[in-house]
Amino acid sequence: MLFDRLIGKASPETGLRRAIALIEKERFAEALPQLARMAEAGSAEAAYHIGRLYLQGAGVPFSRTEGARWLERAALNGNAEAQSMLASLLLQGLGSQAREDRSGAAARLFSQDSTAKPDFDAALRWARMAADAGSPDGQALLAYILTYGPSPLRDQIQAREWYRRSAAAGCAQGHLGYALSLAGDPNRAAHRDEVVEHMQAAAAAEIPTAVFMLGVLTEGGISGKHDPTATAELYRKAAELGHRGAQIKWGTLLIEGTVVARDLVLGETWLRRAALAGDARAAELVGNLYAKGGALPPNYVEAANWYRRAAEGGNAAAARSLSSFYMTGAGVPRDSHEAARWLRIAAEAGNLDAQVDVGNDLLERAASGEESPPVADWFMQTAQRGNLVAAFNLGVCLLQGIGVERNEQQAAVWLRRAAEGVPEAQFMIGRLVADGRGVPADPRAARDWFARAAQGGITDAQVALAEMLVNGRGGPQDAPAALKLCEQAAAHGHAGAMFALGAIYSGGHAIPVDRAKAEHWFRAAAERGHGQAQLMLGRYLRSGAAGHSDLKQASHWLEMAAAQGIVEADSELACAAAIRVRLQRQSR
Repeated sequence: MLFDRLIGKASPETGLRRAIALIEKERFAEALPQLARMAEAGSAEAAYHIGRLYLQGAGVPFSRTEGARWLERAALNGNAEAQSMLASLLLQGLGSQAREDRSGAAARLFSQDSTAKPDFDAALRWARMAADAGSPDGQALLAYILTYGPSPLRDQIQAREWYRRSAAAGCAQGHLGYALSLAGDPNRAAHRDEVVEHMQAAAAAEIPTAVFMLGVLTEGGISGKHDPTATAELYRKAAELGHRGAQIKWGTLLIEGTVVARDLVLGETWLRRAALAGDARAAELVGNLYAKGGALPPNYVEAANWYRRAAEGGNAAAARSLSSFYMTGAGVPRDSHEAARWLRIAAEAGNLDAQVDVGNDLLERAASGEESPPVADWFMQTAQRGNLVAAFNLGVCLLQGIGVERNEQQAAVWLRRAAEGVPEAQFMIGRLVADGRGVPADPRAARDWFARAAQGGITDAQVALAEMLVNGRGGPQDAPAALKLCEQAAAHGHAGAMFALGAIYSGGHAIPVDRAKAEHWFRAAAERGHGQAQLMLGRYLRSGAAGHSDLKQASHWLEMAAAQGIVEADSELACAAAIRVRLQRQSR
């Protein structure tokens, strides 16, 4: 209109205010010509508003290219809001900084409106300009880059100060950033109230991350008294605002039904929503719902589909679960090759259980003589990440020379590390210490290791400790304690423990002699193939030590012992033969 043009020429500020008023009324087509005239006349703010219209597709076709061109024009003329918005776009990976020449600037910034990698250097320059000009948004963006940008750009001290300034100006993103910065401080306890205050301010602006984090603070009782209901409400709100972590939390609460009314369908829907938005952890949880039953009826086909989605998204635990499905044929055709492939993917993605599974598989192949990759490599990768089972397996490989050169010293190192939580490792390190293999011999230390392993239920350790208690190695003798340990191991079928019980009851160990019990335990061990027990049972039956003799049975057990290489059995057989000859002569 002529009136609008006359106002624009007579008073640029009045014309700009009128154009902005038209935008607020969503009369974009009327506002654009006025903004364009003022922008051509050098108005940076007019150029900024035109850029926003193109980025919003308001009154003009949506175009990142045109939007970027107008924003850059405004930014180069000192408009702080445009500088801040350019920095934000560059952080989102929407292009690289445009040049001053107008014809190619937008094309370089947004090539064919396609997404590119974030340009932190360019974003840093624009954000610093906006921050120095006093833009709260620019200050928050600058602080974000200084916090999360590439290492050479990071400066946590400066970042916190810019977040503080932004928050002081009332910027919601500044409040969030400042709260997170204080929460990450080693002295975070001293900033507790500030963290809560700024997080609440950011949450009031309905920033999804802030609402979610306020839920976390409330759940932990940091923002006041622990309030499960308030926590659930914050997670619900953040979920509706699109926060994936909150969607997982809210969905889980609905499924559990302990804080809010249980709703399995709605809970699964929220987990599914997060999964479909690309959250691999959510996809794994949906898979778990269908695979394990309980909350929902088992549906292995559905579970396999969600595990695949999660695994393809990089979730190592889901890849391991999918591997087990292919191994058993649950929800998918049984396929050992696919099972092995997904297990290897899970292992390579860092899943410790999968790495141990792969390592154990390779260990079995190596033990059977089958060619395989170096088995110790898999255990080494996992053991270095703190997996004690892998450390134990690595120690076994080094001790036995499986897939790696034999090295008892290194074996002792890894077994000692595994012994922090693996009873089998405690027993094995006890053996090494007792025998002085790879480490200096130390009977007292060996006794301690055997005691720890025995408490963990390792029967071999119970017998080894009993032997040291009987003989007084590494400490005082304690025959009653040794007897009890052997009885525990014998109850689990340990032939060595049965033999030890026979030896203890046969006399000389501060326990009342009971040859009937001794023969009973020698027989129990002999029937399980224990060579020394077969020898002792043969002796008892030959001599009648328990009150009865049986030369035929004695010869049988002595022959069994001799077949195992027990030298004393030969002389015992000769004695038994001589007795039979003498008895035959007497009977004539």
